Amino acid sequence: MNIPPEQTLARLLESPTRFLFFTGKGGVGKTSLACASAIHLADAGKHVLLVSTDPASNLDEVLGVPLAVTPTEIVRVPGLAALNIDPVAAAAAYREKLVGPYRGQLPETVLRSMEEQLSGACTMEIAAFNEFAKLLGDPVATAGYDHVIFDTAPTGHTLRLLSLPGAWTSFLSNSTSGTSCLGPLAGLDQARGVYDQAVAALADGAHTTLVLVSRAQRAALAEAERTSQELTAIGVRNQKLILNGLFRASGADPIALALEHRGNEALNAAGAFLARMRLAKVPLRAKNLLGIPALRALVTADYFQSASPPDAAELPPLTATESLGQLVDRLARAGCGVIMTMGKGGVGKTTIAAAIATELARRGYPVHLSTTDPAAHIAAAAGEIKGMRVSRIDPLVETRAYVESVLADAGKNLDAAGRAMLEEDLRSPCTEEIAVFRAFARVVAEGQGSFVVLDTAPTGHTLLLLDATESYHREIARKASTLPESVRELLPRLRDPNFTHVLIVTLPEATPVHEAGMLQADLRRAHIEPFAWIINQSFALSGSQDPLLMARERGEVPFIREVTEKLSTRTILVPWVLAEPAGPERLQQFFPGHPAI
Repeated sequence: MNIPPEQTLARLLESPTRFLFFTGKGGVGKTSLACASAIHLADAGKHVLLVSTDPASNLDEVLGVPLAVTPTEIVRVPGLAALNIDPVAAAAAYREKLVGPYRGQLPETVLRSMEEQLSGACTMEIAAFNEFAKLLGDPVATAGYDHVIFDTAPTGHTLRLLSLPGAWTSFLSNSTSGTSCLGPLAGLDQARGVYDQAVAALADGAHTTLVLVSRAQRAALAEAERTSQELTAIGVRNQKLILNGLFRASGADPIALALEHRGNEALNAAGAFLARMRLAKVPLRAKNLLGIPALRALVTADYFQSASPPDAAELPPLTATESLGQLVDRLARAGCGVIMTMGKGGVGKTTIAAAIATELARRGYPVHLSTTDPAAHIAAAAGEIKGMRVSRIDPLVETRAYVESVLADAGKNLDAAGRAMLEEDLRSPCTEEIAVFRAFARVVAEGQGSFVVLDTAPTGHTLLLLDATESYHREIARKASTLPESVRELLPRLRDPNFTHVLIVTLPEATPVHEAGMLQADLRRAHIEPFAWIINQSFALSGSQDPLLMARERGEVPFIREVTEKLSTRTILVPWVLAEPAGPERLQQFFPGHPAI
């Protein structure tokens, strides 16, 4: 692949700003590219801090170094340090900061009540934001570094994170009574100056660059364009784009040609967007990017050489796996219930959810396909089919409806001053979390009489949602008579293996598999047992003779075996398919030999 000099990653990193944000759809390679960029700048003699704001960070695995919430020096890369903003640890510290001064002064029951108010997902996000804002808005916190690189979470979470400084600054400015500074918001006013500086830094193109990362895929490019527009609207205008994982077939292999064709189609469709962006191109590698040497290779010339053909030894047989059609056979026996796809961003949860939903609808079952993902593309993936309804839990719509409901109920008997205080409370960004939670419970309840297929958000956001479910359920248990039945019954339904079937979706690669393993452990701690694992987009069954794809196929085998032998009792292996799996007809590629009945 011929890459013009002005479009290499190294050229993109010339004259970098102090702050660089890497963002994009889950699974496009943000972490690898953020790490490679940090290493490249450190190798050039700069002092660099690499930070992950992703609740499901995998910086440790990519760099091969255990990280903490404080900077850890990367010994093999002089000048580079890295840290993870751990939402759980940040929330615990934030909670103790607010509750600690009252220990020994207030009764234990009051302290427990305060801790309960601070136990949900909103507290976790506020606490993580505090850490983020200090790095961005407090010059002292990063005084020893020439550059700070943020490996951000998948796009929906990133947009929320980047918009919160303005939202919270506005909320604090408009707060007049002080009564709203309770619970999770109680500590915000103490850092007003840092938030103001964070907002200013984000909008300052001389100091901050947004690096959008995308694959040559329609959904990823569409999301990159939407992200670009939304961040421009909040003042982040210094933007660059990296096209990652580009592929060119080396011969007439039909699988390789189809992969190249799909990429070219996506790039052509996004031509207008690409034409106005400063961009770099990074080709697909034969192996996964783990460890310092592999990351350095992203910005060196020898990276662009063709892959060598693998040895002629036959692949070992991949046993103990089922097809997606066999999985739908099992799920259909229940006749109704909830099916949830979960996993790391970019592994194909939306596509798998759409495929399962359309197949169930073909078989005559009523199906509601929905998503809680802030960056969903589910309507485009599923298309239209008789018997299936497609929806999205839209945070803006749900929040508006929830606020109107609370004002009509709790505010109907309040005087003007009381209603004003209630409206002030509802302007808090945390209101959105509660509204989405209630909508999620409402959709899950539909599984009593039909199939509900939920395409959930990427791992970190999903776990925050489930944590909110647990915390919210405990908090309102004493007031159950005033709650919708869907909210009262949500946790029992999620934990009922006959009602809810959780499908963990992953790719046959190190980071997605290991992150999915952590997700499974977290689900089990929440007393939710996964029904099956789905290994998506595998070249192991493709039969490709392209050297690069054959090398990737061989690289998949250890991770497929890790899933089947150590992590899952039921594993579904889904092959990479020739046509872009969007719409009912193309989704049928996943079900050869399983016609609609």
